[in-house]
Amino acid sequence: MDSEPEPAVAPPPHIEEQDANEMMDDDDDDATLKKYMRGEPANLEVLKDKKLKTRLSIREEYYGKSAKTAAKADKFLNPSEGGYLETEGLEKSWRIKQEDLRPQLHISSAKNQYDIVLPDLGPYTIDFTANGRYMAAAGRKGHLAIVDMMSLNLYKEFQVGETVRDVAILENEQMFVAAQKKYTYIYNWKGTELHCLKVSLHPCTFTHLKEHGPVLRLQYLKKHFLIATINKFGQLHYQDPTTGEIVGNIRSSLGRCDVMKVNPYNGVTGLGHTGGTVTMWKPTMASPLVKMLCHHGPISSLAFHPNGQLMATSGVDSKIKIWDLRKFEVLQTFSGHAKTLDFSQKGLLAMGMGSTVQISQDFSNSRSYSRYMSHHMVKGYQIGNVRFRPYEDILGIGHSMGWSSIIIPGSGEPNFDTHVANPFQTNKQRREKEVQDLLVKLPPESIMLDPSKVGTMQQVVKKERRKKKDLEDELEDAVENAKSVKMKRKTKGRSKPSKIASKKDELVAKAKRPFLEQDMKEREDLSKKKPKLSHEVELPAALQRFARKEAA
Repeated sequence: MDSEPEPAVAPPPHIEEQDANEMMDDDDDDATLKKYMRGEPANLEVLKDKKLKTRLSIREEYYGKSAKTAAKADKFLNPSEGGYLETEGLEKSWRIKQEDLRPQLHISSAKNQYDIVLPDLGPYTIDFTANGRYMAAAGRKGHLAIVDMMSLNLYKEFQVGETVRDVAILENEQMFVAAQKKYTYIYNWKGTELHCLKVSLHPCTFTHLKEHGPVLRLQYLKKHFLIATINKFGQLHYQDPTTGEIVGNIRSSLGRCDVMKVNPYNGVTGLGHTGGTVTMWKPTMASPLVKMLCHHGPISSLAFHPNGQLMATSGVDSKIKIWDLRKFEVLQTFSGHAKTLDFSQKGLLAMGMGSTVQISQDFSNSRSYSRYMSHHMVKGYQIGNVRFRPYEDILGIGHSMGWSSIIIPGSGEPNFDTHVANPFQTNKQRREKEVQDLLVKLPPESIMLDPSKVGTMQQVVKKERRKKKDLEDELEDAVENAKSVKMKRKTKGRSKPSKIASKKDELVAKAKRPFLEQDMKEREDLSKKKPKLSHEVELPAALQRFARKEAA
């Protein structure tokens, strides 16, 4: 009697899940490896030269090993990936509201959707620390506050009793600077006034300089430990808070300016002027590095991309433009009057227009921004400034009635380096980082358009040859100076007219000597450069009739 075949035993479900997870991990590894590969491998089978084929195969093997090593390091150093809103069919991401996101968010993320309404103290300006842990808020009516953004606890708040135009956090939450009605003040986290930037000392002569004046905008350069301010007279000041010295005091000569932003890539300060021009400055130069006409009206806001290659500007002419700073040309133009602009760590662009915030994204990495999300405030709220919170998918909004916070998926960097910015640092780690940052503080001379040139050799520039007319003018001036020398009156016949004339001739000859030697040297160099044709050179048949005939 034939035995019935045994039924196939299905593998345990946990084994199937394990195999599926391994397949997904393999797919992720392949995608990461492809990111670090240098394109498709070369086809070496078509080569006939065995030596060349061997060399290229070894090089391709090295490329593959380096890509695998980089992908392996990326797997451990960057465990998290940023996510964006993904739609299906006819859905549009910019139609999704914050109320639609709330049910899908984790409780720790949902608490970051809030509105702080303080109608009697606004409009508000906000700024975040480099690690995104703390926020400084400044009300126009004199209200200053430091808020812990993780626990949403009020760190400190106080009232200064006068107008506050701008605020910026210094190296960490322990100190911040506020541009008040007449002077600029530095406070600590307890609200104690540490310093008033009223009268400064010149770094060389230690004499009193002119006052900063009413500051309209200020920025802090974290890598260089510099406070940059622009006052209502259009004067740009750079001051080092660690020493109290004025590093730069520059007159823009372009009138009142209330638009200011620092490029995080190279430390260059950008100013937007009422004539529609944007100028870029460094503290060690009295003239702008770049001066470009961006709009046909006053500049209302500007922002720099974290990679330093893109700049966004908005003007009163109701246009928003994206600029390529490598070529200084327009890449894209939007319609709209944005009062404030800001780029996130992942390149999203936030634009505050009236009571609406619009966020654009470069989906295809082709430097072409399109609409991603939008948020409408309560009617009547006028947005003053927008700031993306570092290492979080959060956008802070300062408006006329207080400040608000909304969720923007994919805006923040998902992985942080504790040596650069640690949101969970302890007091001991904060103190150690302060000392380390001071030790590696960059000098003001390192601020330039292309910071990659730092540490490279300076190219030898050939000296321009001066014109003959300039040399003749210098020679005449030297001769006149020699003739106008007054001779001392001497005794014993040494002051005879003949003696004085001979001495003046000697002075004139001595003044002419450098010019004559230089002229002779240039002629010798020119004669060496000219090719000498020997009589033995035979000319082509077509040119022999022009050859000079020697006398018989």
